[in-house]
Amino acid sequence: MKLSLRGVEKSYTGGRGETCALVPLDLDVGEGEFVSLVGPSGCGKSTLLHIVAGLERATAGVVALDGERVLGPGAEIGLVFQQQTLFPWLSVRENVGFPLTLSRARAAAAGAERERQAARVESLLRLVGLWEFRDSRPAELSGGMQQRAALARALVVQPEVLLMDEPFGALDAQTREEMQELLLHLTQHHRITTLFVTHDVDEALLLSDRVLVFSERPGSVVASIDVPFPRGDRSPELKLDEEFLRPKREILALLRGRSRSEAQRDRLLSGLTNTQPEGGS
Repeated sequence: MKLSLRGVEKSYTGGRGETCALVPLDLDVGEGEFVSLVGPSGCGKSTLLHIVAGLERATAGVVALDGERVLGPGAEIGLVFQQQTLFPWLSVRENVGFPLTLSRARAAAAGAERERQAARVESLLRLVGLWEFRDSRPAELSGGMQQRAALARALVVQPEVLLMDEPFGALDAQTREEMQELLLHLTQHHRITTLFVTHDVDEALLLSDRVLVFSERPGSVVASIDVPFPRGDRSPELKLDEEFLRPKREILALLRGRSRSEAQRDRLLSGLTNTQPEGGS
């Protein structure tokens, strides 16, 4: 499923007046393409994901899936956030299967369909390595296992588009690598169109077909970097390859450039604030 954004912008009105979070933005993500967003904190990456998901309304512009305008959350879009939102009173199996109970069509399903749904939940739990923990509660799982469950839950409705907002940011390095490998496998074999927010440039390059570098707020895309190696042949060792390091240097230079401009601006503002008129005490 192709994702298209045309003229999408976002502003907020508060006590200090209007704040622009995203300037008008055009973006296309092809069917099965994996695109990562990197940029400074507060530049609007997460806001953009919420708009695409239908959780937040854009100030202007259109989000469309295969030409159909996105007006709110739907089963065609799966969501995974950094802070997993598993229900603590449900088992792992019940958490993963929960989205199936929200669809009116599936809620009224006959016995045969319910059996197919149960088989899908089992298949996903086996795929993410949680079948033996199917009757455990989330509190009994490690952070990585909870994110595996959250990923399985996002995939259980067979979404066409997967939106992920810093999903591995709170995990230790080893668990993060394991989740990256799992995500590579899932998105490649299921051809899921994916939009992925991360602050980790290595992670963005390892997982993506393309990396979009965002400016400081108000957010805009300052560069689109194509990842030059096939997704079917990636592993953590790839991070040491010169072909990997070349786009990494380019992205880091862009990010450092934005950071320098922020620092220079702050120094100028600080100088103006600290300057006192002649004769001042």
